[in-house]
Amino acid sequence: MTMLTMAKALNAGLRRALEADPKVVIAGEDVGKLGGVFRVTEGLQKDFGEHRVIDSPLAESGIVGTAIGMALRGYRPVCEIQFDGFVFPAFNQLVTQTAKMHNRSAGRLLVPLVIRIPYGGGIGAVEHHSESPEAYFCHTPGLKVVTCSNPVDAYWMIQQAIASDDPIIFLEPKRRYHERAEVDEAVAPPPLHSARVLRPGRDVTLLAYGPMVKTCLDAAEAAADEGHDLEVIDLRTLSPMDMAAVNESVQKTGRVITVHEAQLSLGLGAELAARIS
Repeated sequence: MTMLTMAKALNAGLRRALEADPKVVIAGEDVGKLGGVFRVTEGLQKDFGEHRVIDSPLAESGIVGTAIGMALRGYRPVCEIQFDGFVFPAFNQLVTQTAKMHNRSAGRLLVPLVIRIPYGGGIGAVEHHSESPEAYFCHTPGLKVVTCSNPVDAYWMIQQAIASDDPIIFLEPKRRYHERAEVDEAVAPPPLHSARVLRPGRDVTLLAYGPMVKTCLDAAEAAADEGHDLEVIDLRTLSPMDMAAVNESVQKTGRVITVHEAQLSLGLGAELAARIS
């Protein structure tokens, strides 16, 4: 086992994917020499070269558009969007091209593309640097959306996303980049698109993802001191949602609280509440 921060776990997962498949390439603003603003790609360009870890121009539509072409030619590009609010210049590429290509071609074309997006607040950053855009992408047929909440999932989920033939929005909670956990590379991970019960309980189900998972675990610890037994589920995958795991928990506890860091209206919490009802 190795003690890693989430940022270092993502780095290790990306390294393993680059080693396993020569068709995996990384592209984004400052991902090479600098190693990314959060240092997630630190050292990768030095070890794999400028043709596989590519410092792109400051143009998100260009990054994603180029990656779509590479994916159609058999590569597995991993694009880093430097901050959550910077993804919108590439929104047209993602929604009208990436998401539709497979169905538009009647299943003949695959777009194995991963878009890494640091998201959420909690780091004292200004506008365009503290957003939660997940609902836009969950609303889009043809895109899959996942988010890690801890270093172990970060390590495995990034590799699973890269190995997938589907285009995947990979959301990374930036406030959790420096939190640590032991990562065991010998333990097989659960399926990518599955939820996990992180704390069993009987009184109330807390449903969370990304940055709010730790908040819910901390709340469950505090509630236990007052005699309340809270079950905490990490959704992990936002589209598709693992409703089987959610329904099983809610049927057991009879009560549910949805917790997410995002806009109040039309968010994932509202969607969960509607489906559960």
